[in-house]
Amino acid sequence: MGTGFAKKKKEAKAMQDQFSKMQDELMKAEVVGEAGNGLVTMILTGEGDMKDLKIKPECVDPDDIEGLQLLIKAAHADAQKKMKEKSSGGMGGLPDLSSLLGGLR
Repeated sequence: MGTGFAKKKKEAKAMQDQFSKMQDELMKAEVVGEAGNGLVTMILTGEGDMKDLKIKPECVDPDDIEGLQLLIKAAHADAQKKMKEKSSGGMGGLPDLSSLLGGLR
């Protein structure tokens, strides 16, 4: 197998370590989703948990609960979209680690 295999194995390990570090950083990340020009804001963690939800008082109309519900859903969707963008942008360009090992695990 020679040194070429050892080199590829070492490169794969380094890439796995880098990928693991990026995953850890993503889990610690937070994004803010907004709806209604900031009437509703939401903070999601990298794990997808809602950390905070803020609703401005002027947004609360007892006669339009459905509108408030839609704004909350929209803020959540915005935060999820931002988290997906953050995760795909931060991890783009990493090759398949199995290809470095020639398919061996």
